[in-house]
Amino acid sequence: MITIQEGSFLTLHYRLAGPDGADVVNTFADKPATLTLGTGQLAPAMEQRLLGLSEGSRQVFALAAGEAFGERNPEMLQRVKRRLLAELGDPDADYQVGDVVQFPTPDGSGSYAGVVRETGEGWLLFDFNHPLAGQPVSFEVQVIGVL
Repeated sequence: MITIQEGSFLTLHYRLAGPDGADVVNTFADKPATLTLGTGQLAPAMEQRLLGLSEGSRQVFALAAGEAFGERNPEMLQRVKRRLLAELGDPDADYQVGDVVQFPTPDGSGSYAGVVRETGEGWLLFDFNHPLAGQPVSFEVQVIGVL
């Protein structure tokens, strides 16, 4: 029987749920995901749980607080001047607490997101931590195929 190893190409269904049990990602009702283990498509702690599983297996894993997406880092809270936001995006945007804003990477080849946590006169406080950082998660997987 074929089992998952480092570098395996996988077809699987998976569900990731936060501490409240609400789905963050759930492929079970749609088409399965395909990925190569070890390329960073899943958090390393989730990939570790997949090693050794065989085709057809279905498992649920509980990952401790901070294990899947790291601990919350207070240095990932950053004030950004509204002037800079106007330069990077829509100068007429009206940002509210809870909004998710995309920022370009310094080299312009990608983007990253921050959540507005506070608004002030001329600035916004963004949280660039992963939304599930420092929280326990549930990871359910059904392995469909392994190459």
